[in-house]
Amino acid sequence: MRSLTLSALAAAVLAGCAVGPDYHRPDVMLPEKYSADAAAVPAAGAPQEVSPRWWTLFNDPQLDTLMDAAFERNTDLLQAVARVEQAEALLREARAVQWPSVSLDGNAARGRSSETTGTPGGGTGNNFRAALSTAFELDFWGRLRRASEAARAEALATRYGQEVVRQTVAGLVAQSYFNLRALDEQVLLTRETLKTREEGVRILRIRLQGGTSARIDLDQAEALRAEAALQLQELQRQRALAQSQLGLLTGQAGIDLEQGSLRGLPLPPAPPAGLPSALLERRPDVRQAEQLLVSANARIGVAKAAMFPTLSLTGLAGGESAELSDVLKSGSRIWSVGFGLTLPIFDAGRRIAQTDQAEARQREVLAAYQGSVQSAFKDVADALVNLRAARESQVDVEASEQAYLNALKTAQQRYDAGYSAYLELLDAQRSANAARLRTVTNRQAQLAATVDLFKALGGGWDAPSVAQAR
Repeated sequence: MRSLTLSALAAAVLAGCAVGPDYHRPDVMLPEKYSADAAAVPAAGAPQEVSPRWWTLFNDPQLDTLMDAAFERNTDLLQAVARVEQAEALLREARAVQWPSVSLDGNAARGRSSETTGTPGGGTGNNFRAALSTAFELDFWGRLRRASEAARAEALATRYGQEVVRQTVAGLVAQSYFNLRALDEQVLLTRETLKTREEGVRILRIRLQGGTSARIDLDQAEALRAEAALQLQELQRQRALAQSQLGLLTGQAGIDLEQGSLRGLPLPPAPPAGLPSALLERRPDVRQAEQLLVSANARIGVAKAAMFPTLSLTGLAGGESAELSDVLKSGSRIWSVGFGLTLPIFDAGRRIAQTDQAEARQREVLAAYQGSVQSAFKDVADALVNLRAARESQVDVEASEQAYLNALKTAQQRYDAGYSAYLELLDAQRSANAARLRTVTNRQAQLAATVDLFKALGGGWDAPSVAQAR
């Protein structure tokens, strides 16, 4: 009894061992916070959580609908879901190996033995056999547990990879949608410009016939009208391509969206000042990189455990008889219990080489993890700078637009009164049109930078209200 107890205790101790290094998150040298002046508007306290549904902060039902369609039908996302299912199945397989396998074996045979070999009972006979067999590897060195640990980390990495694809698709849908709305706004402005220039051409024709205008004024007006018409055609072409891109992203071929207004979209709240770099831990690509590091670390244990003896138990219980009806009788019972030991002695350094490979792979994945964190920090910093620049430019862009519109009004009055040439009016029209388009472009830049920041952080932030559009 004492020997049996000591053996059981020793087995329990050994079963709790697992060769190879345990995982510890590596340190990555990053500032605690981003530059305070990179955030556009200070806020009281930094957010502790980010919202994965960041696009809802734009308060646009059409955008929400497009996002739902993309998450349901986008082919890249469907592939990512399938990869998750594969990884989870591999994890179940890795866990199942740690348990005994039981099989039912049965066979029936009829044969004749040679009488000339001197074997007693030679002749023709039957043999029926049915037995349950089992095999179980004693995981003394933790090889199976390390393999399960690696499979679990790989399954998590695949799940985070799915979230990376999800966030990427969401970013593309948002950017494409805002591009479409910016084109809608430019189409609207260009149509107004074209209408104004067509009216100008009509008036100049009348004046030319009445002898109150020069032919050159009409030619210049015709040229500007044609220029506006060409610009409108180009914008309509770009809008059709942007709409087609949205159809691909959302799995809705031939999608037809009504025209909207970019200025009607509310801007989401500005990011709080001093965003903590710890938010990067929530980015799915950073989490994915870390889980791949966990897996690579566990694979070292698998490789090292292969250098130790492999211990296994086998068992069999059943019946064997010359008559099928006697197989289950007590006299036909058969059983066996076995113990196996495989000890590597010489393999020309193959197992050591496999361990070296696993350790080198771990160092590679470690560098990739550190690089992903540093890249994520850069993404956030760049997005903050771009967002700040676009927000600070908004006041000047709008002031420029208003000034050019005032100049156009004055130029029109001077021309109508005969104080200036038509060329001055044309220059004022071109400048005013460019200023209005520049305002649209800057507004789109703000929305695009906000989307980039959401993606860089892996989500949005909670805010009491959303800034309304001007």
